[in-house]
Amino acid sequence: MRDVMLGDHAASHGARLSKVDVIAAYPITPQTLIVEKLSEFCADGDLDAQFVKVESEHSAMAACIGAEAAGARAFTATSSQGLALMHELLHWASGARLPIVMAEVNRALGPGWSIWTEQTDSLSQRETGWLQFYCENNQEVLDTVIMAYRIAEQVLLPVMVVLDAFILSHTNEIVDVPEQAIVDSYLPPYKPEFKMDVNEPHAFGGLATPDTYMEMRYKIHEAMQKAKEVAARADQEFQEIFGRSYGVVEPYKLDDADYVVMSAGAITSMLRVIVDKYREKGVKLGLLKIKMFRPFPTEIMKKLLAGRKKIAVLDRDISFGATGIFFQETKAALYPEKKNGTPAMFGYVMGLGGRDIILTNLEEMVDHMMSHDEPEEDSIWIGLKK
Repeated sequence: MRDVMLGDHAASHGARLSKVDVIAAYPITPQTLIVEKLSEFCADGDLDAQFVKVESEHSAMAACIGAEAAGARAFTATSSQGLALMHELLHWASGARLPIVMAEVNRALGPGWSIWTEQTDSLSQRETGWLQFYCENNQEVLDTVIMAYRIAEQVLLPVMVVLDAFILSHTNEIVDVPEQAIVDSYLPPYKPEFKMDVNEPHAFGGLATPDTYMEMRYKIHEAMQKAKEVAARADQEFQEIFGRSYGVVEPYKLDDADYVVMSAGAITSMLRVIVDKYREKGVKLGLLKIKMFRPFPTEIMKKLLAGRKKIAVLDRDISFGATGIFFQETKAALYPEKKNGTPAMFGYVMGLGGRDIILTNLEEMVDHMMSHDEPEEDSIWIGLKK
């Protein structure tokens, strides 16, 4: 079925097709439409799930943790301050190795109070042990929710599926909605090896002494590294069944590119236009879209970015006192290759708090990169009011 739907509703359909058992719901703009649509699915009988209305985002994650620990497939969604309120329990979810999937609609953090898009909220949770996938369009949102369960339940770690506030969440696009039977062939029912069961009691979440805690963290790290291969395989198998693929990163006109722009999320679509425009001028410009941020795809990035002259990384986020976070991670990933001639890297910050990023901003970024041998500062801000 093809339908025209909001990005939020694409996430809802992804959860419905994944046959989630428990939905923990707390509203926060611009995420609210996700759980509202899921409540309609439950009320209409389109989804056989427990819809749990809770009093806060902290409780929403607590409900998901309890559901997954009991062997159910759980889903929730949040944004911004709601994600920040969940922070404590994000660690509990990953530490307990629970494959929860959460749609996270990027929204700027306050104060000042904002409801518009920025990626700092999800990126600030990078140390919590959650996989993170950033989506460019509504079709990718639906597909990634389904793939997220396939990945999460193999590596036993939770997953955030991230989409831009309003640019995707409240914008209608044509989306292919696959048939349930086909999704079922891709995503089997969740059957955990260990779960809370009164007939087979185990202890969960007990005190970890220093002689066991470090090994537990090492296993989470190992699972994250394994997730790179699992995610790539899940994407390949998704393509074989549904005819769509996204990769953990996606190159665009990168084969012969001397200069590269990098981004994550919906802004990538505008960068494709910029790449085409500069190609028409004879500039060998290419694009590398970051789909998977955690685990960070270091190995494939090194391979794809080797031999380039310059790289520009666009961040719709900021780590105060440092740089944009995608720039940080990319620079760190490529640093060991310095002896082999790492390309000059430029970090650009723009579009915070939902400020429009227009084509001239992106052209300014590319022109700046092209005209400088090295960046004059770590973070180059574009679009600031004079």
